[in-house]
Amino acid sequence: MGDTGSTGTDIAALEQHRGELTGYCYRMLGSYAEAEDAVQETLVRAWRGIDRFEGRSALRSWAYRIATNVCLDALASGRRRALPMDLSGPSEGGTPPAAPHDATVWVEPCPGSDPEATAATGESVRLAFVAALQHLPPRQRATLLLRDVLGFSAREVADLHGCSVASANSALQRARTTLAARQEKNGAVVQPPDDRVRRVLAERYAAAFSRYDMEELSMLLHVDATLCLPPYAKWMRSVPDIQAWFTGPAIGCRGSRLVPTLANGSPAFGQYRPGTDGTGYEPWALQVVEFSGDRITAITAFRDIYRLFPLFGLPARLHEKDRTGAPA
Repeated sequence: MGDTGSTGTDIAALEQHRGELTGYCYRMLGSYAEAEDAVQETLVRAWRGIDRFEGRSALRSWAYRIATNVCLDALASGRRRALPMDLSGPSEGGTPPAAPHDATVWVEPCPGSDPEATAATGESVRLAFVAALQHLPPRQRATLLLRDVLGFSAREVADLHGCSVASANSALQRARTTLAARQEKNGAVVQPPDDRVRRVLAERYAAAFSRYDMEELSMLLHVDATLCLPPYAKWMRSVPDIQAWFTGPAIGCRGSRLVPTLANGSPAFGQYRPGTDGTGYEPWALQVVEFSGDRITAITAFRDIYRLFPLFGLPARLHEKDRTGAPA
């Protein structure tokens, strides 16, 4: 395509796919920061090769072919990200965690404020789903996402991978089987609440946590609810162990304030603990709260505050006059 006007149009059209490409690369890589880098590399490669794009396939498919190759290159080392329950069994809530792991071990949260990324993809951006994807071989991972999340046809995926339609369908079937077994093992059957129920539950959780009302908090938790604490491998399953954590090793969280945000399509909160100087509140964790039906099924508290709080637009510190809230 040598026409300058057409090239400019194609470049602008490529840029319009940045948001959905970021969501795809995030699911592939399990890291929002790495996904942003992968999309930037994708667009640079696309811009450099735009003159060779002859329109034999849709521009969107061409962009996803490049993004897939970028992600496969990034995953060539065999390293995969995880959540704590992927590394060990649950532990007692009354015991402190061991030494933290490196940040690159963990599946990271992604900001959920982008309406397209949240509304269009539904449950496929949940932390548990993203973590389960990391157990698939990279090409199967890409195939499942392209077919089941993004709606590509079998022929499009086969062309993207340079394989037969039969091979693409076989990879999809194997990916679905592995993912279903993984979700069954972890008890990950989810009944997403509607927006009103989710809003009410999030507000009740924020209020109960801010009051440190363990009785109310226990009423909100599913009997098999989990609490994960990246960068620590420690995690708990069950209401008694979660209570034991909050009233034991985590008692310093009493008096915290929560600032609402969204992560992975779920309610999330920036948690601020009372400052050590006796004034204001200091950032402590990003809590991602997941629901099924009318109960909380998972709380994941990420401690990488210096990177995550700016990413989610959370303030560096709260003052006494600042108030707790819940997602709008």
